[in-house]
Amino acid sequence: MTIESPRDANRFTEMEVFTRVVERGGLSAAARASNLTPSAVSKLLARLERRLGVRLLTRTTRKLQLTPEGAAFYERAARILDEIAAAEQEAAAGAAPRGRLRVNASVHFAMAHLLPLVPAFLAAHPQMSIEVTVTDRVVDLLEERADVALRVGPMRDSQLVARKIAKGRAMVVAAPAYIARAGMPQAPEDLARHNMLGFTFTRIVEGWPFLDGKGGIVSVPPRGNALVSNGEAMQVLALAGLGLARLAEFEVRPDVAAGRLVPVLEHLNPGDAIDVHAVYVGGSGPLSARIRAFVDFLAANVRM
Repeated sequence: MTIESPRDANRFTEMEVFTRVVERGGLSAAARASNLTPSAVSKLLARLERRLGVRLLTRTTRKLQLTPEGAAFYERAARILDEIAAAEQEAAAGAAPRGRLRVNASVHFAMAHLLPLVPAFLAAHPQMSIEVTVTDRVVDLLEERADVALRVGPMRDSQLVARKIAKGRAMVVAAPAYIARAGMPQAPEDLARHNMLGFTFTRIVEGWPFLDGKGGIVSVPPRGNALVSNGEAMQVLALAGLGLARLAEFEVRPDVAAGRLVPVLEHLNPGDAIDVHAVYVGGSGPLSARIRAFVDFLAANVRM
């Protein structure tokens, strides 16, 4: 049996008080939340900085500002405290899912699939709350304090745990106005004369794949006059008639059905799967009930 030492307890208190100072914006507010005096909070912060050997906060007469070291320490400390709180809640409730879950998802997937399912998920788990960040940027889960990230497309090698929850396919599309102006491509080599819209971020598969008619696949790197940071922006440019776009079918299905976009070279579409994974930080211990409940729910309910 391990006995907690006073030093361990002091480190926990220092971490807790420091995060409250950051989140409440000052020593007085943190002192009230911690049931301490402002001078006691100030002493705790000074002791923490001495122990770490760095300055965490820059104090002025009007506000407190995190140093780069303080910002990094706050992100880790806040996550540790959240995990401790979650562990205590789950243990007290027999590992029933409860508490806040932070989720990161790409723009289109969030709008088309994740957000419409949130009400049903929360209804099934009334002791939980959810915080959704929508971005096509691949985030660092620890830095962003995210519990789960939902990523569309090929997975990079990492130390994260990934569970496939759905899969779809990609297709090349363009607005009828663009096709009327530039012509309909009949073969992959025709794309050299077309404006192919691309992304600003690095992708694992850079080229657009097509069947070559000989049992193989040819990859055509996108070359165009516009790059965007997410699929939603690319869809807007395609609808405006700027050029060809390769997007997930679930992203463009309504526009294709309505005639606002038309498929391009669909007869040469290799049908390569676009997988959607739920990604989270693994470990040797059991998976949090919050994360398990959320990932299981998505796997059972997402249909692409």
